[in-house]
Amino acid sequence: MFGSLTKYLDSIRARDPAPRSRWEVLFYPGVLALGFHRIAHWLFDARLYFLARLVNHFSRFLTAIDIHPGATIGKNFFIDHGFTVVGETAEIGDNVTIYQCVTLGGTNPTNGVGGKRHPTIQDNVIIGSGAQVIGPITVGPRARIGANAVVTDDVPEGATMIGLKARSTLVPAEEWVKDFIPYGTPCDEPCEEAIESGTGRIGELEKQVALMKAELAAMKSDTEEPVPRSGTGD
Repeated sequence: MFGSLTKYLDSIRARDPAPRSRWEVLFYPGVLALGFHRIAHWLFDARLYFLARLVNHFSRFLTAIDIHPGATIGKNFFIDHGFTVVGETAEIGDNVTIYQCVTLGGTNPTNGVGGKRHPTIQDNVIIGSGAQVIGPITVGPRARIGANAVVTDDVPEGATMIGLKARSTLVPAEEWVKDFIPYGTPCDEPCEEAIESGTGRIGELEKQVALMKAELAAMKSDTEEPVPRSGTGD
């Protein structure tokens, strides 16, 4: 048990450069929330629903992280900071990283029957700050959900989703994705669609601005040309 805990804490240190020791990591809100969830989930599986909810509410009060006792969570799950919500039927794989203010939310069943209504997050997924992943969708292995993205459709393996409603960057992940990217969002140009010039959207916009400036300068010079005066006789 102690060995498993050590491996878990080391997995978090590999993703977070801030802590100086395992003791620091041990008191992270996300680590405490996961520990309480393990207890609550055990009680939930034993049909001790009231006790499971009691542990859940205490954990939420202490950590500002709300993980429903019914959620299924794999190994090395890391929530970096708080204010995160994980719904009842959510399923989370191994080595998943979630940043602050993320919701793994559910859809409201029209027939009033619960069923599977929260996302399935597969192994090695990173979900950036403020992202909302909604409904019984599947986020494939190694996918990255960018900050503030709203995801309501299945995400292919290795894809990076950005925007509202989230869209894939359509860049093969193996071309640039490292083993771990903080916040799930790379900051380089490969995140954007390439254009024929190869300079990307920003370069194209800069060209258009330069062209507009040149046209404005030409128009200004035309209006400033002196108007010849006509001679007058006595």
